[in-house]
Amino acid sequence: MPTSSHYARPVYVIDGSRTPFLKAQGRPGPFRASDLAVGAGRPLLARQPFPPERLDEVILGCVSSGPDEANIARVVALRLGCGERVPAWTVQRNCASGMQALDSAAKDIAAGRAELVLAGGAEAMSHHPVLLNPRMVGWLADWNRARGLAARVRQLAALRPYHFQLIIGLLRGLTDPVVGLSMGQTAEQLAWRFHVSREAMDGFALESHRRLAQAQQEQRLEEIEPQYDRQGRLYESDNGLRADSDMQQLARLRPVFDRPVGQVTAGNSAQVSDGAALLLLASPEAAERLDLPILGRILDSHWAALDPAQMGLGPVHAMAGLLAASRLSSAEIDYWEINEAFAAQVLACLEAWQDPDYMRQEVGVEAGFEAIPQERLNVDGGAISMGHPVGASGARLVLHLLKTLHQRDARRGLASLCIGGGQGGAMLLEATR
Repeated sequence: MPTSSHYARPVYVIDGSRTPFLKAQGRPGPFRASDLAVGAGRPLLARQPFPPERLDEVILGCVSSGPDEANIARVVALRLGCGERVPAWTVQRNCASGMQALDSAAKDIAAGRAELVLAGGAEAMSHHPVLLNPRMVGWLADWNRARGLAARVRQLAALRPYHFQLIIGLLRGLTDPVVGLSMGQTAEQLAWRFHVSREAMDGFALESHRRLAQAQQEQRLEEIEPQYDRQGRLYESDNGLRADSDMQQLARLRPVFDRPVGQVTAGNSAQVSDGAALLLLASPEAAERLDLPILGRILDSHWAALDPAQMGLGPVHAMAGLLAASRLSSAEIDYWEINEAFAAQVLACLEAWQDPDYMRQEVGVEAGFEAIPQERLNVDGGAISMGHPVGASGARLVLHLLKTLHQRDARRGLASLCIGGGQGGAMLLEATR
């Protein structure tokens, strides 16, 4: 029997596509966020039996779109040929922006406000801005007000080296402004709290690369759409894979966030990446009317909040709330996706999930859940090996989990992420047969 849903009417996932996730290499990558979303959306819409103008809305998650991409969802919708009359709006929930877009779309469909929605996320982290510091901004304002040669000379004489200190937007955005910790530092705290060793972190990272390499060899990542840049270069797969990595290489990497004694390194953390993932959602009436094949159902979602300094445990809180609302146990979930922001963070979640004290005191659940089998978690790798374009990852998790359920003849899956700022999101999915 199908799993019960908290939605007023079923919400179906019809189809989905994503771009390869491209590792940031220091310079801006070949695609802007809107380019990536269009690159995922065009083939997805092209294989549907209806024109893009039939969509009721487009919802896109993005953490930091460029200055030429204000309300990036609308930019993408127009470039995809949806026409002037299809409304589009952008959501931002940090790392879960793509999942938030799907949640917003699902709620509109369930409430009868929409029948067909294109939703997902995009991010070009390599294009995140480099900013002027406030003192330089102030100097420029004074320069614009200066009149005459003498005033301009005085203003030039006021320039100091500190005026030229730049702000790296990506680094600032990955630091919590309330607790003053970077996301990597919060992972270090979880490693200490749950006694996660460096060896365990590196072993988890190595397994992520091994699983992605196997998935690529077996061509299981069928949701990826190849992309061409303006120079004609082809991008067919996630390019952050290190198939030749080993424990010795990982062990030689120095800690990044807590030098010199920390354990979180570039090798056991998610990669900074560019990418997009889009899904087509439909009501039962739209699916029947247009004779659309159904990939699966979004059954429910849950959002939770916790101490920002412990943000990596967000999946525990969100998944626990979702399973409790659905009256399901761990054993009734066939496959799991937990975003690999950091190996330490995922391993800490697995420990907390079974810790009755943590679940009772922090989550409000009387006992821990059954262990999540690692052979059923992130079976084709995750953000450590394929990358984590923050606006897109939530949509990627949902799309790939539905693909996994079909490929492995399974029924039910749960996707979850931690969210900077101290939140967690989770989505319960069911494959159709």
